[in-house]
Amino acid sequence: MKLSLSLQQDIQAPELVLKRAYLKKVVETTLRHIDTQSDCEIGIACVDHAESHKLNLEYRKKDKSTNVLSFPSDLPDEMAQVLPSFPIGDLVICIPVVLQEAAEQAKTPLAHFTHMLVHGTLHLMGYDHETSDEDAEEMEALEVEILAKLGLDNPYMERD
Repeated sequence: MKLSLSLQQDIQAPELVLKRAYLKKVVETTLRHIDTQSDCEIGIACVDHAESHKLNLEYRKKDKSTNVLSFPSDLPDEMAQVLPSFPIGDLVICIPVVLQEAAEQAKTPLAHFTHMLVHGTLHLMGYDHETSDEDAEEMEALEVEILAKLGLDNPYMERD
């Protein structure tokens, strides 16, 4: 599997320096863990509160900014055989929300950003945590396994 990644960084944060090679490693680790074989493309946009709020309101009817929004590709799966690289979709990650949540949860900004990147990538691949408790448990378990492969702690464990 080969991954093509496009990155749009509309907001910079000194406490969260993102390198394309690291983002690619996180997404590739996620896709390999769920046994994705096809070459694929993903877009990642790092945005501010205003952009996240606008998109969350427009697409999810929620009047607030959010940590990550996932926009899966609407191409049929059969196209994966035809295209040299299959677009799996786009992620929009709100940097201020990620930084705030990281502080509230006593996590490093990079660890929490990585969790949101894994979480969003799983959404792009069809995983959902809002439809049932079983789906939520499956998705959380995958996140924990993937983050462990990346050397990160279980984000769902209670901290002292």
